[in-house]
Parts: sequence; C-alpha cells; structure tokens
Amino acid sequence: MPGNHRLDLLLLLSALCLLAPRLVHPQTRETAPEIATQTALSDAITLLNTPPDPNIPPDKQTTDTPPAAQAAVTTTAPPKQPIESEIIVEGMASYGNYRIFASGRDCKLYTAGVEYDRHSWDYFLKARVDYVAEILPLVLLNEPTQTLPWGQPTTFAHEIVPGFAISPIGFRMLWRNKKAIEPYLTAKGGLIAFPKKVLTQDATYLNFTMQSGFGVQTRLTSRLGLRLGLWNDFHFSNAFMVPVNPGIDMMNANLGLSFHFGQ
Repeated sequence: MPGNHRLDLLLLLSALCLLAPRLVHPQTRETAPEIATQTALSDAITLLNTPPDPNIPPDKQTTDTPPAAQAAVTTTAPPKQPIESEIIVEGMASYGNYRIFASGRDCKLYTAGVEYDRHSWDYFLKARVDYVAEILPLVLLNEPTQTLPWGQPTTFAHEIVPGFAISPIGFRMLWRNKKAIEPYLTAKGGLIAFPKKVLTQDATYLNFTMQSGFGVQTRLTSRLGLRLGLWNDFHFSNAFMVPVNPGIDMMNANLGLSFHFGQ
C-alpha cells in the first residue's frame, strides 16, 4: 500500500509539471505588449536623462528618441475641419405685385440688411444645404395712402412707411460649391413690423413673412463673392390675427456682397 501511494504521488507531480507551462504561457503572452511599452518608455527616459559622454565628439553624439519610444510617447490628433459659412451684406427692391394668396396691390418694398449662411445640413441633390438667418434693420414700404379693407387702393397718392424685419429660420441650397458660378435656391421665414397698420387700417402692425427665390453667386476671390437674385418673392400677412388679412406678394430683385469663412 505505501508503494501504491508513492506511485500515485509521482504520477500527480508529473502531470503538474507537464501542464504548468501551458497554464503560464497565455498570461505571459497577454502582458507582453505592456512590458514592451514600459521598456520603450523606460529607454526614452533613460536616454533623455543620460549626460553626454565627454569621450565622444559632439558631432557623433545623438539624442534621438528610439522609434519604439516615439510611438509610445507621441500621439497626433487629427486636424479639425472648419465649417464653411458666409455673411452677405444685401439689398432688395421690388418691381411688381401678383395676387394668388394675397389681395394687396400697388405697393413697393425696399430692404437692406445682413444674411448669415452656415453649412449645417450636408448635401442634397448635389447641392450644399445651409442654415440661413437674416436681419433687415432698414425696411421701406411704399403703399397707397387710402385703401379698402382688403387692400385695394382708392387713390394714386402714396406714402413711405419704415419698418424692421427678421428671419431666424431658413435654408439655402447651393450648387457647384466653390466654382466660379454657383446657382442657389433659398427660402426663409420670420416677422416684419411697422409703426402703423399697413395695407389697410383694419390690419395689423406686425406681420409674418415668407421669402423664396433663386439666383446665382459669382466668386470674385476665394473670400469674396457677388450674389444676384432676379426672381424672388417677398410675402407678408398677419395670418388672420385680426378678421382682415389682405397680405401682399412682391416680386423683387436681390443684390449682395458675400464674405466667405471657413475655407
């Protein structure tokens, strides 16, 4: 019986000796990259802290960091791409009225202000899609002095009424981006206000606006461009905040000087 116990113990020890390298090998392989990185960092620190050898000529000495240490220490962040945007100093003049959804007529509108375009919505139908906002501190409405409740003039006399407009919501589709000729399509909406009731005395001081149009932009330089829009519509009405809502649609031309950013 003692001989059998000794034989069993000997066989158990032999099995452990055979399995031990296989159990240890995966752990050693998993920690090898960490050991290599620590070794590279240690070599780089040692090289930087080692004083120059006085027995070696200066032109023969080197302070270059080993490639493995450079890879371990240096990390390069990708450059951030700027967002393309434009600021357009613009002016608008109307040259006629048409009546489809509005009954007002015999009016002219002149505006001047600033438009901001920002490339925010990628591309659609091969066109760059931009967010658009506009502010018009100068608005001049040339309207008849006397009208019927729904905007029909009863006199040839006219007066100029100043106003202010803002369009915080809009978009622009711009084709052939960064080419010499860039066709565009735009639409924007907002508010327009006057110090008196316009179009008729039964209407309102504040009206809602909707603009749409298309035209072309030309590149004068990489930073400067010229915008010309001959086919535009400027609509404003009070959306029946009061019982009388004449509204008006004005065909207009738009001219602007564009400054490009984020090239």
